Amino acid sequence: MQENVFNALADLALHASGQSISMSKAYLIEARLAAIARREGFGSLDDLVHTLEARQNPVFRAEVAAALLPRDTWFFRERGSLEALVQNRLPERLAASPSGRIRIWCAGGSTGQEAYSLSMLLEDDTRADLTGAKVEILSTDLCKHASEKARTGIFGHYEVQRGLSIHRLLKHFTRLDSGDWQASEALRARISLRPHNLLEPAGGLGKFEIILCRNVLSGMARSGKSRLADSLANQLAPGGLIILAEGETLYGLTDRLEPSSDLRTAWVASGTANAKASAA
Repeated sequence: MQENVFNALADLALHASGQSISMSKAYLIEARLAAIARREGFGSLDDLVHTLEARQNPVFRAEVAAALLPRDTWFFRERGSLEALVQNRLPERLAASPSGRIRIWCAGGSTGQEAYSLSMLLEDDTRADLTGAKVEILSTDLCKHASEKARTGIFGHYEVQRGLSIHRLLKHFTRLDSGDWQASEALRARISLRPHNLLEPAGGLGKFEIILCRNVLSGMARSGKSRLADSLANQLAPGGLIILAEGETLYGLTDRLEPSSDLRTAWVASGTANAKASAA
């Protein structure tokens, strides 16, 4: 890949989604844009970049930027974190909710495996403190196509093999004539999907008691991380919780959030962790 082509595409990724792609990973750009290049009949990425600069088509530009995002996801990724959320934190939040309603945001939810994993855990949990609970899950992603795929609840055979047990597959999914698998209506009814750029204000999404933003920060430049951290803080309901992936942190990005005192990878509004510890 020519350096000027790499620079143009890496700059697009940085400004559109905050993603930082080094020259040593130029092969990722080629792989992620291969489908678009084939569809449009481009002989090379140089042709694609020329078109981006010549046409000034915001829709096509946004599609290319979304395609540059990493898409590797699977069901029940970091299972322990999801199980701890459902078994411990959700009952606590429900008990404190006057309406008995909890909203969860899967920020950067890709094609929906994280949201569907949560929905399955809720569907399978028979404890009284979760029975009949109003738990709403919103999954957002920059890529419109990823959100549309998630909305259908249809996954290919390779996708359902990643993280799903045979028991859960047969219980919660139906085999289609195409050979793909579709999530049950019960799972889909709990989940809402919509495109959203995590660098943009999220006020229109409302407040959330739980925000999962996992495996998103690690690929971002520091400026993007700071904007995202403040956006997450803005959407966190009082007493709410932000859950990151293992190895991710919000240290140094915002003074509005601090690590939870009792749950790994979790962050709360500043002052909340110490107040909870003192109360205990």
